[in-house]
Amino acid sequence: MISIVVTSFNEPKTIGKAIDSFINQDIREKYEFYVASPEVDKETYKIVKEYQKKNKNIKYFKDPGKGKSYAINLILSKLKGNILIFSDGDSYVSENSVNEIIDKFKEENVGCVTGRPVSQDSKDNIFGFWSHLLCDAGAHEARLKRARKKCFLECSGYLWAFRNKIIKKFPIDIAEDTVVPLLFREKNYRTAYAQNAKVYVKFPTTLRDFIKQKNRTVKSHKSLEKYVNVKKLPRTKTFRNELLEGYKALFYPKKFKEFVWTFFLFPIRLYIWILAFYHTKIKEEHYTDGWERIESTK
Repeated sequence: MISIVVTSFNEPKTIGKAIDSFINQDIREKYEFYVASPEVDKETYKIVKEYQKKNKNIKYFKDPGKGKSYAINLILSKLKGNILIFSDGDSYVSENSVNEIIDKFKEENVGCVTGRPVSQDSKDNIFGFWSHLLCDAGAHEARLKRARKKCFLECSGYLWAFRNKIIKKFPIDIAEDTVVPLLFREKNYRTAYAQNAKVYVKFPTTLRDFIKQKNRTVKSHKSLEKYVNVKKLPRTKTFRNELLEGYKALFYPKKFKEFVWTFFLFPIRLYIWILAFYHTKIKEEHYTDGWERIESTK
């Protein structure tokens, strides 16, 4: 049996498509399906109630609204599946993505599996193009390369999975998709990449939201050293890695305007790293769990 959990917060326009993209699949295993959202999110609750009339596998988990990691920690003890799959209410997954993920767990030493984020946005504007570049030439190529070498991988919180009963609780001051694979690694499990398990995501469409989202990601990674030996930390999202691998972005654009947009991305990414350093090292502010919305992605 497997457990599928979609976490959501005030996403009535997209939660239906997120649910449909899972329950309309021909899933080989018996499954239970949860939608988890804060108790103040009445709209999501109403939508889930309608789906429950059609599908007995769908359940609703009401969390206290303290954050996504907090909610996942709470629901872990309720999940009956041997494999736990997580996704978000503002995205949707590809056909057969669940079976693609399950197949990766046939290897006994695989503890976590990550799917492949794909941008829903148009490449015809700068932010949409950036989202495709960072998903395709950035995250996908990096994960593919590391997966082939069976190196450590971080998961994508948009679509990921892990074995149940191995990690019963995890710290909430780090993004869950970052810290859980590390906790599995310490128990001698590895993370696999299900590149054909795609999850379609909307990304920020304003500079303010773009910086806000990326800065939050960087701050989360800065907190890892509290739980893992810094010298042994297999970090994949670092300033050094961006310096060494950043040139690959120049091979992605196909049109002149895309080359221009790519060059604009470099100083923005540098600014985000400087901003994160300022907040974490100078002001000593760190990542905190919470249902923080990036409005232009909704």
